[in-house]
Amino acid sequence: MDSQTSQSSQASEAPSSPHTFQVDLRGLVDLLSHHLYSSPKVYLRELLQNAVDAITARRAEQPDAPARVRLVAQDGTLRVEDSGVGLTESDVHSLLATIGRSSKRADGLREARADFLGQFGIGLLACFLVAERIRVVSRSARTPDARPVEWTASDDGSYTVRTLPDEARPEPGTTVHLTARAGAAEWLSARRVRELARDFGALLPYDVRVGEEAVTDLPAPWDRPYPSPAARRVALARHCHEQFGFTPLDSIDLDVPLAGIRGVAYVLPAAVSPAQRARHRVHLKGMLLTERAEQLLPDWAFFVRCVLDTDSLRPTASREALYEDETLAAVREALGERIRSWLTGLAAGDPERLTAFLAVHHLGVKSLARHDREMLRTMLPWLPFETTDGQLSLEEFAQRHPVVHYTRTVEEFRQVAPIASAQGIGVVNGGYTYDSDLVEALPAVRPGTVVAELDAETVTAHLDSVDPGEELALADFLAAARAALDPLGCDVVLRSFHPLSVPALHLDDRAARHEQARAQAEEQADELWAGILGSLRGGAPRARLVLNHLNPLIRRISSLPDRELIGTATESLYGQALLMAQRPLRPADSALLNRAFIGLLEWATHREDEH
Repeated sequence: MDSQTSQSSQASEAPSSPHTFQVDLRGLVDLLSHHLYSSPKVYLRELLQNAVDAITARRAEQPDAPARVRLVAQDGTLRVEDSGVGLTESDVHSLLATIGRSSKRADGLREARADFLGQFGIGLLACFLVAERIRVVSRSARTPDARPVEWTASDDGSYTVRTLPDEARPEPGTTVHLTARAGAAEWLSARRVRELARDFGALLPYDVRVGEEAVTDLPAPWDRPYPSPAARRVALARHCHEQFGFTPLDSIDLDVPLAGIRGVAYVLPAAVSPAQRARHRVHLKGMLLTERAEQLLPDWAFFVRCVLDTDSLRPTASREALYEDETLAAVREALGERIRSWLTGLAAGDPERLTAFLAVHHLGVKSLARHDREMLRTMLPWLPFETTDGQLSLEEFAQRHPVVHYTRTVEEFRQVAPIASAQGIGVVNGGYTYDSDLVEALPAVRPGTVVAELDAETVTAHLDSVDPGEELALADFLAAARAALDPLGCDVVLRSFHPLSVPALHLDDRAARHEQARAQAEEQADELWAGILGSLRGGAPRARLVLNHLNPLIRRISSLPDRELIGTATESLYGQALLMAQRPLRPADSALLNRAFIGLLEWATHREDEH
C-alpha cells in the first residue's frame, strides 16, 4: 500500500465532528398546537405546573419556604411569578436552551420526581402557542450568592441570556413574562387568565392568585366538613352543576387511599346510551389534567360522571389524558367496586332512592349484574322487567310462576304475550338489552327456579285443539286458507283459545325466520349463489297462522262458499296478525296486505252493485 493510499484510508477512518440538530421552533410549535395539545389554553396549565413544581422543589430543601404564585394580565401581556427554587445562569443554559430537559432530574432531586407535574422546558415551549416573546427572570434559592439571570426567547427560535443586578429580583423564585402573538391577545386577557387559572388550579396545594383574587379553593368539596348529610348533598349537587351542568340524582364518594385517589361520582339525572363515552374530570396532584378522561370507570358505569384528584395515575405526553397501564386498570376496578358498594348499600338501607335510581338507570345495573352474580342476587327484588303480568322484578315473577318462560326478541314477546297470558303462561320479554342473559342466569342465584325459552311449539301446545269432527267439516276452508299462504312459507292451523277477540295469531321462531330469509335470498340470487343457498335449506318448521275457532269472524269466514274470497280473507287475517305482533313486514307481506285490502273492497262494492 503506497503512502497516498494509506493517508486516504486514515482520513476515511477518522471520526467526523459531531453536529447539532437544527430545530425549526415555529414548525415545532405548529406541531404541538395541531397534534399534541387540544387547545392553546394549555399554556396556562404549563405555567402553573412549572411554578408549582418549582415551589415543591424548594420546599423539599426548605420546608418553611413561601409557597405562592401570582398572575397579572394586562394589555396583551401576562406575568407569572412564583416563590420557587429558581435558576442559576448554568441552569438556564442547560434547561431552557435544551428542549425536553427537566429541572426535576437534576441536583439530586430524582427521588422527589413523583412530586412534580411536568417538564420545565416543554412547559415554556407550550407558551409559544399564544406568545411571540417569552422573558424569564429567575434567582436561585440553592445558590443565594448567584445573581438573577434573564432568559429571553422569540418564536423564531432565537434566545439571549444575561445576568442582572441583585435588585432586579431580590428574592428567590421565577417570573415569566409573556407577550401575545398576533391574534392571540384574548388568551392573555385578565378574564381568560382568571377563568383558566380557576379551571386548572382550583385544587392546587399552594396560594395561587390572579391579581388579588384567590384561585385555589381548598379543601375540595368532597373533603370539606358540613353541618349535616343533607347540607353535604346540597353542596355536592351545586359543585356538580358547576362542573357538568346538571343536578345529580345522587353522589358517590370515591376514596381509594392505596391509589392516592379522592373524589366523587355524580349520578346522571337522565338515561344515556351505554355506547356514549363518559367523560370525567381528573386532577393530578391538584392540577386539572383532563376533563375528558374516558377510561376511568368500567364500561357498565356509564351512568355517572366523576371528579377526582390522584397522585398515582400516569399522564400521556400531552398531559391531557391518562396512560393506559396496570395502575389505571387497578384504579378502574377499585372505583367500580365503590359504585357497586353504593348500589348494595341503597338496596339494603334506602329502597326509595334505589327505586328512583333504577327508574332511570336500570340498564347500567343490568349490565353490571350480567357479569356479577352477587349484584344480580342483590338486585333481583328491584330490577324491572317487562312480563305478561306487567312490570315486575324477576324475584316477584318467579314467585308467581313455577316456570319462568322468556322470549329472546321483543317481536316474539309481542306475538305470544296476549295468548300466553290468557292461557296462564308467564312470559318475560328478554328482547331488551341484557334481559335474556339475566333470565338465563336466574337459576344460579335462585336455586330451584326453572327457566325455559318460549317458542311457537310451546304456545301452540297450550292452545285447545278443535273437535276432530268440526275440523273435518272445515277441511275445504282450511285447504283454501293454506293455499293462500303457502307462497309466503306459512301454514294454517285451527285452535280454540282465549281471548275470543283475537281472530288469528301469527307464530314463528328464529329457525323459521332464518329459513324465510334464506328462501327469499335464494329467489333473488344468481344461479351459483342460489345453488349454494339451496344446499343450506333446513328442515325448520314454517311459520304458522293460528285461527281462533271461538272467534265469531273466523266462524263466518269458514262458512263462506267462495274459495277465492276465503283466500283473500285469510291474507287479510295474516297481515292483521303480523301488525298486531309488531313484526317488520317483508316486501311480499306488504304486497299481500295491499292485494287483500283491494280484494275485499272490490268484493264489498261488487255486492253493492248486485243489490
